[in-house]
Amino acid sequence: MSSAAMRGCFVTGTDTEVGKTRVSAALLHWLGAQGLRCAGYKPVAAGTEVIGGEDVNDDVRALRDASSVALTDADVGPLQFKAACAPHIAAALEGRTIERAFLLRGALALATRAEQLVVEGVGGFCVPLGPNFDSADFAMDLDFPVVLVVGLRLGCINHALLTAEAIHARGLRLAGWVANTVDPAMLYRADNLATLRQELRRRHQAPCLGMVPRLTGPDPAAVAVHLDDAALRTLFELP
Repeated sequence: MSSAAMRGCFVTGTDTEVGKTRVSAALLHWLGAQGLRCAGYKPVAAGTEVIGGEDVNDDVRALRDASSVALTDADVGPLQFKAACAPHIAAALEGRTIERAFLLRGALALATRAEQLVVEGVGGFCVPLGPNFDSADFAMDLDFPVVLVVGLRLGCINHALLTAEAIHARGLRLAGWVANTVDPAMLYRADNLATLRQELRRRHQAPCLGMVPRLTGPDPAAVAVHLDDAALRTLFELP
């Protein structure tokens, strides 16, 4: 299978800890509810803890559990590093390297088992992974439509518009964005949302795919109800 034959989306964020995994898992839940075979993929994950005698990355496990096909942690997250820091630093601490071709091979392997992939990036959009490539380069290798998770907090408008410009500059399509509440006490939240809607639509024709409030747990089904069903059908080219 060639990369052109793969279907899915690439999920990135305005920063780290803005809810990429939460939104990615919700997208997987939604796809599964449509009767589709779907798989989550987070090829580079930094930060593990020992659970039951094995190293576990919470993001990888969440995507595995939300997928509608049976996967192992290694299928979802083939490169997991112990230290919770920038991935190229975490890799260097373990004497390992992140190979660009390896990341794409993992996606291609999953695509033989699933109709749709939800691929989660690491940190923001332009995170170094090796001496000569970053997470944006990997997004280009996939050539998937991009979903931007905007963490709602002070500064999010600038972060969102800069990230959207970086996506556009690499020839990728920003297919939509999801507002995820990071700071529930954010001042002028409605005004910020109105500006994001207007500017991302005007500059990139990118619709809002959903607005997620502050939730007590990461349950994908609870997040998915806050996503726009019609917009997701357009994103994944479903009737």
